[in-house]
Amino acid sequence: MKALTWQGIRSVTVDTVPDPILQQPDDAIIEVTSTAICGSDLHLYEVLGPFMNKGDVIGHEPMGVVVDAGPESGLSPGDRVVVPFQIACGDCYMCRRGLQTQCETTQVRAQGMGAALFGYSELYGSVPGGQAEFLRVPHAGYGPVKVGAELPDHRYLFLSDVLPTAWQAVAYTGLSGDADLAVLGLGPIGQFCARIGVHLGMRVHAIDPVPERRQMAARHGVTVHDMGEEAIGTIREATGGRGPDAVIDAVGMEAHGSPVAKATQLATGLLPDAVAQKAMETAGVDRLAALQTAIELVRRGGTISLSGVYGGQASPLPMLTLFDKQIELRMGQANVRRWVDELLPLVEDPADPLGVDDFVTHRLPLTQGPDAYEMFQKKTDGCIKVVLDPKG
Repeated sequence: MKALTWQGIRSVTVDTVPDPILQQPDDAIIEVTSTAICGSDLHLYEVLGPFMNKGDVIGHEPMGVVVDAGPESGLSPGDRVVVPFQIACGDCYMCRRGLQTQCETTQVRAQGMGAALFGYSELYGSVPGGQAEFLRVPHAGYGPVKVGAELPDHRYLFLSDVLPTAWQAVAYTGLSGDADLAVLGLGPIGQFCARIGVHLGMRVHAIDPVPERRQMAARHGVTVHDMGEEAIGTIREATGGRGPDAVIDAVGMEAHGSPVAKATQLATGLLPDAVAQKAMETAGVDRLAALQTAIELVRRGGTISLSGVYGGQASPLPMLTLFDKQIELRMGQANVRRWVDELLPLVEDPADPLGVDDFVTHRLPLTQGPDAYEMFQKKTDGCIKVVLDPKG
């Protein structure tokens, strides 16, 4: 089959790799009909290279049609499914508590990490990903979400990651209705964080340096701002001088405005893999400009919700400010299956309350995946969300 594979920092290629086969009774094989590029994939593309191996099949936002199913999978050929980015059993202590990203059956204990993820480095199990023509899905009796055949792929595809991640980020703020929410970053996750806030009745401000991203969010009732101190002042003024009740950091470890940390990340990536891994595990530093902004902006007694991925072990935090302002921090990978039942009616609603129809900016064949990665990273051609079509 054809698949998009990691070959090095800022290098992915389309290669022929072996077709996946059933390995366990609860496995399923899907023919992928749509697969998206996630902002988290860019971390593999740029920063997390020391944990990747040449030829790794990447991608963790797929959906498709079942072509083969093990006897314990609960699936049948022809079923149309969305595949969550994490692999979880559904029955362990953590899964029963809605913490599927901490699944005790699939935890990558050799790395001291949580549940295995599709297409996401040695840290999360080196499981072949979904930017491919076919995908083996372990624990298919629990993970895949069956969907109908009437609506187009893009209505369902983002249940794999983007929508649950954004929904959890908003849920973790503890806000609803009459409240002020700020969102830092209007990439794919930030777009839906902001829209979900509006959908739930909040006053939503969002900050992003890219005009096309601001324009998209503004179409959905979000008050948008360019980066800079002026935005901080404007938002604070609009919230009675206090700042918003909660801030969502939807940017993560590669934030703009952190030149020293960026140089450190890039230098680490040039070291031999074994040395670079150790350096990142013990002394890794994230670009914290977005998180620092969140800490500055949120009102006293407010909440910061982190949905942007962070990976540093030595990232300095202003503990005095966090303590003095009595800020609550919540974070973590999205527990997809925990939120799907709330999201499925919204993506199937003909009124499209979250604006899923106004989200994908580029749909390209899988063969153009390398160009798509470069375009997405550089934010050229108005690129906000790319979906790849394996059938092309």
